Amino acid sequence: EASEKAGTNIFLVIWLTFVAIPILGVWYMYSTHTGLEWWQTTIIYQVYPRSFHDADGDGIGDIAGITVRLDHLEYLNVHAMWLSPFYESPMVDFGYDVENHTKIDPIFGTMHDFDELVEKCHEKGIKIIIDFIPNHTSNKHRWFQESRKSGDETNPHRDYYVWHDGKKDLHGNPMPPNNWISIFGGSAWEWDPQRKQYYLHQFLKEQPDLNWTNPEVEQQMMDILRFWLDKGVDGFRVDAVLTLFEDPSLRDEPESGKKDASASQHEHLDHLYTLHQPELYDIVTSWKKLLDEYEEKDRRQRFMVTEAYSEDISHIIKYYFSGVMPFNFDLVEADHRCNGECFHQLVDRLIRHLPKGKWPNFVIGNHDRQRVAARMGPQFVDAMNMLLLLLPGTPTVYYGEEIGMKALDVSFEDTQDPWGKFFGKERYQEFSRDPSRSPMQWSGSHQAGFSLSPKTWLPIHPGYKSHNVEYQKYLSTKSHLKLFRELALLREDPIFQTRDLDYAVITDNIFSFVRKHGEQQTVLVAMNIGQVDSVNNYSERPVHGTFGNIIITTNNLVIGNNRIDLRNIKLTPGQGIVVDVIVGS
Repeated sequence: EASEKAGTNIFLVIWLTFVAIPILGVWYMYSTHTGLEWWQTTIIYQVYPRSFHDADGDGIGDIAGITVRLDHLEYLNVHAMWLSPFYESPMVDFGYDVENHTKIDPIFGTMHDFDELVEKCHEKGIKIIIDFIPNHTSNKHRWFQESRKSGDETNPHRDYYVWHDGKKDLHGNPMPPNNWISIFGGSAWEWDPQRKQYYLHQFLKEQPDLNWTNPEVEQQMMDILRFWLDKGVDGFRVDAVLTLFEDPSLRDEPESGKKDASASQHEHLDHLYTLHQPELYDIVTSWKKLLDEYEEKDRRQRFMVTEAYSEDISHIIKYYFSGVMPFNFDLVEADHRCNGECFHQLVDRLIRHLPKGKWPNFVIGNHDRQRVAARMGPQFVDAMNMLLLLLPGTPTVYYGEEIGMKALDVSFEDTQDPWGKFFGKERYQEFSRDPSRSPMQWSGSHQAGFSLSPKTWLPIHPGYKSHNVEYQKYLSTKSHLKLFRELALLREDPIFQTRDLDYAVITDNIFSFVRKHGEQQTVLVAMNIGQVDSVNNYSERPVHGTFGNIIITTNNLVIGNNRIDLRNIKLTPGQGIVVDVIVGS
């Protein structure tokens, strides 16, 4: 009988160890994620196709090159990838001037390459998000070429764009209809000698604005969404949605009063009649309904995120009520002048205004802004990745930030960006986005492992030999890359899968916050974003603990003992720490 009991006990231990506990663990993890969609739990990784990997050796990144490098995303624990434009285009604005929305530009490969990318992504559990560019097309687009021919009723494309006769000067010469300025600078109106009217372009003159008051335009763009949904994409990032509509009365916009903006700069005017017009939110709602239709068919969640910058948070919040998530760009402007209190204000702006039940998100870099190492300083790269990945909500990371890529110094002669070129040799460095778009640094080999070509579309950063993925991955000590991966894995913990956020110590130097899971677990995240060392007591509310166990530190912080006294933590500039608080200690 004793041996039978012993046998039963051994069987019970084995069953608990290898069957029951793992099943309960899986159930627990699943139950904590109940109600969350894939886009709420993943990191979104932005790939700029020209700069990620060149598979065909022409010096320009391509779709096949992205497929080759998918293992990198797996290593990073990234489950969603956003691709910047790859559509057929004259490339005046590097793909944001679309000539054909349903064709792949030969620079990037073929539709077969794209289909293979989608297939491989889904095999690896990676969702694919693509750019949708609804505000404008290229002036080479068939619609625009047809629209130029005539403004009479015999032309089915006559109202696909925003046309106007304009005004006349004293000599009878045509003048723009109003004072609107394009985002790239100069008049937002361009005279077309063929149609003998002005057309609106809120960006480059090669990017005429579509007329969204025309139902045919709305339907055409809806069909483009359907085309890519049928191709298997999981979501869309909507480009420049804030410029979709304009005041139909074409009223002049008042001056902004910004003294540092010249008369030809977009910032010179207060854009009351060209940005954030109320009609656009109904259009966004209609796109979300289309995504819902597809979800009902196959039970696969689709995702949409909008790009819209605004100093007025109410403009951004409205997108939530259209059923989509607006990118939160508050952190992309932060630079070395932004200290702990400044970051607190930037983070809290969204948190404070977030509607009930809506999901936050944070972005710290993209293809239009300076790299983190350039804005904040290289010593703050790890702290910024810690901040981005451990705040509540969905983080979006720009390629290369996981290895702390630095800005490329590009001469005016080598400048590719039209925005930089517009301002000339004297001011191009203020506006050019090229420094943030240099090719990805994969290894210390030829062209940083990006390409076999003797020349790449932008130069490789000269520091690539010791600053690349391969080097940081196999380094015997800590690296930016390995820390990023640690943080990405830590995000899987249920404590980081909620909206909850409590602020802890906030000073000129320190920004710190607490993430909680019920009453049993509290994690403190603290970082020094200032310019001097700081010793602080973190044990008080909302931490409620004297001691904790260190989970992760930035690479520049070494603490011999895993146990730490929360009453006396010293952080120097750029250092960050994540602590599992012993609640009640």
